[in-house]
Amino acid sequence: MIKVDSQAKTKIASLMQEDGFDVTTDYVRVGVKSGGCSGLSYDLHFDKTHQEDDKVFEDNDVKLIVDKKSFLYLIGTTLEYSGGLNGKGFVFNNPNAQRTCGCGESFSL
Repeated sequence: MIKVDSQAKTKIASLMQEDGFDVTTDYVRVGVKSGGCSGLSYDLHFDKTHQEDDKVFEDNDVKLIVDKKSFLYLIGTTLEYSGGLNGKGFVFNNPNAQRTCGCGESFSL
């Protein structure tokens, strides 16, 4: 399961509305792809539908979908948001990552 903290929920709802999505019916697709300075990078975008093989979760009133392959890398992850002058934006607090890059956008196992 993937968790969403309260600051991330607020930012997701705002961004979804700006992009024409509805937080009550649409999804945040969370995934992992090859790349980044640590080997794997996070992928985050909005989606109106989910595929048959997707894992579907809801946490803190945010609907999340994850493909089966990415799910193995993301079990137990919390999606956080850090704003402000020194904020990093969305941050993945992933207990499975053994090493992350300085920006927090990529990791390795």
